[in-house]
Amino acid sequence: MRIVIPGGTGQLGALLTRALAPQGHDVVVLSRSGRAPEGARGVRWDGATLGPWAAELDGASAVINLAGRTVNCRPSARNRQQMMTSRVFSTQAVGQAIAQATRPPPVWLQMSTATLYAHRFDAPNDEATGIIGGAEPDAPAWWASSVWVGQAWERALAEADTPHTRKVALRTAMVMSPDRGGVFDYLLQLTRLGLHGPIAGGRQFVSWIHGDNFVGAVRFLMQAEH
Repeated sequence: MRIVIPGGTGQLGALLTRALAPQGHDVVVLSRSGRAPEGARGVRWDGATLGPWAAELDGASAVINLAGRTVNCRPSARNRQQMMTSRVFSTQAVGQAIAQATRPPPVWLQMSTATLYAHRFDAPNDEATGIIGGAEPDAPAWWASSVWVGQAWERALAEADTPHTRKVALRTAMVMSPDRGGVFDYLLQLTRLGLHGPIAGGRQFVSWIHGDNFVGAVRFLMQAEH
């Protein structure tokens, strides 16, 4: 199987490559630099426009789009705008590449975010009954803007004309793994400085998922028929 991972140079791309490449899959990572995690093949793209990279999607078994500017930055207007455009433009580019493919991939897993959901303890948020946040009267502007980014991200996925490709929005929370430079690494530093609260128990403020569970979910969704 050829599995194409746009934006796969970070923590999640490394997790997926380590899980998929040893099974004999041809893992192709699209990145601006052409770099890729060990075990993957790197191909250059600009994250916004069609190019030679689009040929990698033709005949691929799956596309897992992780592209988007890191959120590990100050929530300035410029950074928030880059978070928006990098996600929307890359999603649109992937959709265009799939639409023009002679043999489009059967499944497209598109990264999204659980930040879409409102903070609540009365019931779990899921796709059927979850409450979309951002409109709460006490929601800070940076929080609301994160919801807007998530909505625009998923809208770009929904608008892609790919009738022969199953589309899945991955509304995942933060992914924890022991990889250096990942979320866990930063939270560990804050905790050691006494600057972080509880991150477990089910009532912590920020949801998260273990890296192994994220990989397991991706594998399941690639194989599922609906």
